Amino acid sequence: MGGVTDNADEFADEFNEDLLVDFRDVTFRRGGRTLVGPVTWQVELDERWVIIGPNGAGKTTLIRMAAAEEFPSSGTAFVMGEQLGRTDMRDLRSMIGISSSALGNRIPAGEKVGDLVVSAGYAVLGRWREEYEEMDFDQAVDTLEQVGAYHLMDREWGTLSEGERKRVLIARALMANPELLILDEPGAGMDLGGREDLVGYLGDLAMDADAPAIVMITHHVEEIPFGFTHALLLDEGQVVAQGLIDTVMTSENLSRTFHQPIDVAKIGDRFFARRIRPGGNHRR
Repeated sequence: MGGVTDNADEFADEFNEDLLVDFRDVTFRRGGRTLVGPVTWQVELDERWVIIGPNGAGKTTLIRMAAAEEFPSSGTAFVMGEQLGRTDMRDLRSMIGISSSALGNRIPAGEKVGDLVVSAGYAVLGRWREEYEEMDFDQAVDTLEQVGAYHLMDREWGTLSEGERKRVLIARALMANPELLILDEPGAGMDLGGREDLVGYLGDLAMDADAPAIVMITHHVEEIPFGFTHALLLDEGQVVAQGLIDTVMTSENLSRTFHQPIDVAKIGDRFFARRIRPGGNHRR
């Protein structure tokens, strides 16, 4: 389980029950290479975070630890008040909703949307012998309606567009009433219209006081929904900047993160970015 530091007793005196994610000098290594860290990062109950960085920055690795899917190699990592490496990860995962392309790739083409969403309560893909109550189906309907996907209830996964799939995955993630919602590039592969629909929905969700805390990965500042409160910029596993979104999302910070001169503007409640002159050493 890696080299997680043994300092829970010392940490307990500082523990804040409002923190869903509390990473202290967390590092993740694989194959002798450091992919993330050291990172110190906290997510509170009512916060909406966006994580931005170039390909290979370590964004997905960071949120896999936040989703209790990976153990850190060193440092202290608490999720939902439990220290990774000292608790049953399955219990933690039941409190976290995840929407990702990796999950989408595992769904059989013939899976019906309604079954895909209702089965989230068992954290399985595909209905088999599980017993569901009427309230489970009612909740699945309500959740699909919430994301504007109720009309897809009887459709098969393989017939859905990319935008439709993203909405269904978010519905599945919300089905278990999570305390933390993790969205890994929810706008990837979508056309302009689909992306704008999704950004609008996520903005409404971010403004909902009853919604879970949200952590979202994206490569594009234009995909940051309104209502998001915090940002973390990551490059080569290191934090470039983190904090309140208007403080972090600056031209200087984005230029450092992507290694080229970037101009960032906020128009209304949305961010937009462009390179201001040729040059730089952007890594693909």
